[in-house]
Amino acid sequence: MIGGGAWGTALAQTAAKAGREVVLWAREPEVVAAIRQDGENTPFLPGVSLDPAVRATADPADLAGLDAWLAVPPAQHLRSALAAFAPHAAPGLPVVLCAKGVEQGSLKLMTEVLAEVLPQTRAAVLSGPSFAGEVARGLPTAVTLACPDEALGRALAGAVAGPAFRPYLVDDMVGAEAGGAVKNVLAIACGAAEGRGLGRSAHAALVTRGFAEMSRLGVALGARAETLAGLCGLGDLVLTCSSPQSRNMSVGLALGRGQTLAEARAGQKTVAEGVESAPAVNALADRLGVDMPICRAVCALLEGRSDVDAAMGELLSRPLKTER
Repeated sequence: MIGGGAWGTALAQTAAKAGREVVLWAREPEVVAAIRQDGENTPFLPGVSLDPAVRATADPADLAGLDAWLAVPPAQHLRSALAAFAPHAAPGLPVVLCAKGVEQGSLKLMTEVLAEVLPQTRAAVLSGPSFAGEVARGLPTAVTLACPDEALGRALAGAVAGPAFRPYLVDDMVGAEAGGAVKNVLAIACGAAEGRGLGRSAHAALVTRGFAEMSRLGVALGARAETLAGLCGLGDLVLTCSSPQSRNMSVGLALGRGQTLAEARAGQKTVAEGVESAPAVNALADRLGVDMPICRAVCALLEGRSDVDAAMGELLSRPLKTER
């Protein structure tokens, strides 16, 4: 497991409960120390006693020779994180990408980043509705595991599946990635509407029209629409847009209540991926000629070029059109 944040730790716990021996690499020495001494990731996932099969390390060499890697750093740091492990990646090593976003500058998906940094490895994508704390405590969820190699996908799914963690297989990695990247941006919009007190009807409209934007971008990238209608698209969107447990929605809530972006992010230990991915998602949409007005409004909000009232007014005053 590459990444000792809340989600990386939750996945380590899930794999251990499924009977695997897990090496969890963390950049933060305090995380390694806490897991070794107390059996708990107190900085990022307090209150969850980890399975003894989870072994923490700060040495990338400890991941050499393992059967598979799950890469869980924030999307904007995936490239540098993978580069640190390059000397230890064997040919054909399966790497499951668990970060959700579009890389700034290059506008690449995480599978494209992996292909550039570790071209000798085989990629898969894990995405879906899953709050780290709930997964770590063994509460039930289902996710998408996308892998173009069916045999490898089944092996990876079997390695993490358990009574409360159910992976569904698809071969459409682009669809899984597009859903995960866009839903984080849309969650900021839903949070902002909630924080401004615009009501449940506005929330439902943002989720539905946001899903249309997600689908348009995914299909333009080469994804299948039915992938985005599954757990990694619609499922993850519903979860992330519906609870303040979502880091992205919590940022939107603060913005809707009049806080600045800096104030909204103050004290957050974990990364709200949508804040970093929003400019890249919008730039990618512009490159592909895909209309994404909600995501564009989120960018304007994050950059201080608009407020919630102005953004909602602009969305509602767009020319009338058919729904499809």
